[in-house]
Amino acid sequence: MRPARLRAAGRAAAEVWHRLRQGVAWVRDYAWIVRAQARAVLAAPLPDSLAAGDRTPVLLLPGIYETWPVMTSLARALHAAGHPVHTVPALGLNLRPLGASMPLVVERLEALGLTRVVLVAHSKGGLIGKMVLADEHAGPRVAGLVAVNTPFAGSVYARWFPVRPVRALSPLDVHLLALARDVAAHARIWSIFARFDPHVPGGSELAGAVNVRLPLDGHFRPLGDPLLHAAVLDAVTHLADGAGPSPGP
Repeated sequence: MRPARLRAAGRAAAEVWHRLRQGVAWVRDYAWIVRAQARAVLAAPLPDSLAAGDRTPVLLLPGIYETWPVMTSLARALHAAGHPVHTVPALGLNLRPLGASMPLVVERLEALGLTRVVLVAHSKGGLIGKMVLADEHAGPRVAGLVAVNTPFAGSVYARWFPVRPVRALSPLDVHLLALARDVAAHARIWSIFARFDPHVPGGSELAGAVNVRLPLDGHFRPLGDPLLHAAVLDAVTHLADGAGPSPGP
């Protein structure tokens, strides 16, 4: 076989392996979220059990069709490090428009009397968190936002989804486009994301923010990974201290 054909065959084999790895990651991602959702219903921890601690308080913002117990392992990692962890029960399954969800978070901040809090969010929760940072009244209460696999530029798949709350995450949605143009809060955001996210194929990199790409695959499954927990803890610490990002490798 000629060298050119060998190279072409090698590229084709690499592409097949790449697609196969992504397919496996997709299946494992769905298997993880199904189990996590079941645990959220059957064995959710009591929120008050995580509310004690002497370090910077954290407020969890889950993604769409999620309740906060989906983030339990991450919440426990934060709590074990000394952070009081709080939730926003009023978000429910997080199906409301962004503009209707943001006031619920603000009300919760006020009810808890939290200041210098760090918002730790997954997926759509990061968009809500960005709106809170931009709010002139609530923003000063917040030290920053750690967003995990958040579709800051939307997801192309959302355009074709038959349910309106998901279609609102399309890159063409006027509200999402307006939020994307508001860049004032980006310096207080850490965007942490997987190398392959089957739900956000365009990635979660955010200009002006601290961007951390992890060698993990999946949209949901990284929430249970110690590598992500460590990255979130590092981000919370830096935001709480008002420090800049850690130097990159």
